[in-house]
Amino acid sequence: MAIRKKYLLPAFLFLLLVIAGAWNPGQVLTGNSTGKIDTGDTAWMLVASALVLIMTPALGFFYGGMANRKNIISTVFQSVISLGLMSVIWVTFGFSLCFGDDIGGIIGNPFTFKMFQGVGLKPNETFSATVPFVLFAMFQLKFAIITPALITGSFAQRVKFSGYLLFTVLFFIFIYAPVCHMTWHPDGVLFKYGVLDFAGGTVVHMTAGLAALAGAIFLGPRSESERTHEFANVPYVIIGTGLLWFGWFGFNAGSALGVNAKAANAFATTNTAAASAMVAWILVDAMRGYKISSIGACIGAVVGLVAITPACGFVNVGESIAIGAIAAVVSNFAVHFKNKSTIDDTLDVFPCHGVGGMVGMVLTGVFAADYGTGITDWGLAYGETKTFLHHIIALVGVAAFAFIGSYALYFITNLIDPIRVTKEEEELGLDITQHGESYQTLRIDL
Repeated sequence: MAIRKKYLLPAFLFLLLVIAGAWNPGQVLTGNSTGKIDTGDTAWMLVASALVLIMTPALGFFYGGMANRKNIISTVFQSVISLGLMSVIWVTFGFSLCFGDDIGGIIGNPFTFKMFQGVGLKPNETFSATVPFVLFAMFQLKFAIITPALITGSFAQRVKFSGYLLFTVLFFIFIYAPVCHMTWHPDGVLFKYGVLDFAGGTVVHMTAGLAALAGAIFLGPRSESERTHEFANVPYVIIGTGLLWFGWFGFNAGSALGVNAKAANAFATTNTAAASAMVAWILVDAMRGYKISSIGACIGAVVGLVAITPACGFVNVGESIAIGAIAAVVSNFAVHFKNKSTIDDTLDVFPCHGVGGMVGMVLTGVFAADYGTGITDWGLAYGETKTFLHHIIALVGVAAFAFIGSYALYFITNLIDPIRVTKEEEELGLDITQHGESYQTLRIDL
């Protein structure tokens, strides 16, 4: 079998990384830890990190079940590959870009924690006062893993796998890492501006949603025959939703970084918003004359989870009902308008994750209050305008940055490695053309 030359450079770079790792014996993760480690906080963060990890294959099930049968493997795999790719990038320089020494309030120094140097078993007073610093880094990694995976639903069934991998790397470096640093690093410009994002509504869902919109526009619509299809496996969607809901407790409550009241509040608001959004979505569908479907209920629940993410630690349970319901109604109509447009966002990533994230960001500015979080500027509902106005301004800025930046990255990626498959490959399906695999249904005659 002939060697594919375009993979020689990535293989060579990975070999260099392997050598660099082998020449780094006795790194900081050896020996006993010292410092004020809280065992309860540490145990919870280990669990929360695992919960967030399961969300990525869960997302694969959620997306894969809505694809057609000849693209189900590729759709699931586009999520799962992020587990490996982003983990390697994160250890090498990614964590440093997000949480390294500040450079202009925009990005972290890529050499601060290169190859996880300085990321050890001791707590870090800035980021992880009661848990090992390496555990904080691993928890944050899970957010970096799922963000590019979220984008994949917008260009499902027509993206070349190698082009997607290249875009993922560029997206992390130039979109995700800057927004993460600006929002969650104490010296980041959005953090100092007073933008509140408890668990990633801005960092994760807005960046992914706007990148998804840019991708759908750049790649163009699927062929006419591919735009209408039966879902490959509805039970996969339901299972994926359940696992996402389950993992989201780690996503949101884990962002409290300990066993405390903030975690408990985030847990309660997360569940309530998802439930409220699920009910609101199916009611809207019913009132508009559609049958109440399991797909609609699942999408509604995920929209509620998205919308509550930035607010979960800053609002009460009653307010989370409103957040979930409002987000579901807005996203439902966003899907409706998208379907009437020429934009082929295959699995409605922008109407659900992008719009849901923006609604959550706005409503955080409305309902935010100090539930043990130490914020000084409360939301619009409490008579304060500063947080709300700053969130509106930041929303516009982040949305423009994520959309324009992502569109430019698609363009650059396409110059290096054409990102869209041929019409013939699209007709055959990505499972066969990109991976040489096919999804088969086993039938047992009784």
